[in-house]
Amino acid sequence: MPIDARAAVAAEPRRAEIGWDHKDVQLYHLGLGAGSPATDPDELRYTLESRLQVLPSFATVAGAGTAAFGGMGAPGIDVDLAAVLHGGQSLRVHRPIPVTGSAVQTSKVAAVYDKGKAAVIVLRTEASDGDGPLWTNDAQIFVRGEGGFGGERGPSDRLDPPERAPDRTVERAVREDQALLYRLSGDWNPLHADPAFAKLAGFDRPILHGLCTYGMTLKAVADTLLDGDVSRITAYRTRFAGVVFPGETLRIRMWTGDGRVQVTVAAAERDDAPVLADTVVEHS
Repeated sequence: MPIDARAAVAAEPRRAEIGWDHKDVQLYHLGLGAGSPATDPDELRYTLESRLQVLPSFATVAGAGTAAFGGMGAPGIDVDLAAVLHGGQSLRVHRPIPVTGSAVQTSKVAAVYDKGKAAVIVLRTEASDGDGPLWTNDAQIFVRGEGGFGGERGPSDRLDPPERAPDRTVERAVREDQALLYRLSGDWNPLHADPAFAKLAGFDRPILHGLCTYGMTLKAVADTLLDGDVSRITAYRTRFAGVVFPGETLRIRMWTGDGRVQVTVAAAERDDAPVLADTVVEHS
């Protein structure tokens, strides 16, 4: 069944009530590799409830991800999930996320773009609590073989790295068990845990969640350039350019600008194979 972009965008948003507390936040941070060294005061901001702050990318798993991909069931969207790839993610936080909270989260198809041989579905989730909007998340879902329906091609967000050396380069190790821990925040896809399933998907072993790499990168930027103050982060976007295997090392290059940091992420052990591209962190 071809995608009916008009029906998908016009569909009523899906609504879900979500909640979280310090344990959910701590588990998410641990899934990103926080807490090493365990007694480092800078790490305690992510792991100890009495000092806890919330990394904004927690918005991608709040409520165990209950509404994150709800728009895939919208009218006009009938696709083979085997052809679906998570192409990119963008986040805007309207104010710091509380350590304990509840919110109403809505999800809808914000746009459908025709890339010729593929379609890109933009799934938007917005969360608000009693004090107003909290965050807006856009997931760009790439669907192979579903283009050619005559829709708009959509914007191009490709961003070349600056033609100069990065201002900072840091490396972050991915633990062998990191995907097993991260999946406890709500993404139970066996691709990240079951070797047999990973082989069926074309990988010789399980891969790390793209959103885990996304969170690890944001933490690295905050800790390196923002004095660990995550409340300064206002927006964050990326394109998923390649996979990461548990046990590898992320090489994160950063270029600073006026209120923004441009980032590239590569797998150090595989000759700097691209992992995240077109990546920007906006901050105050």
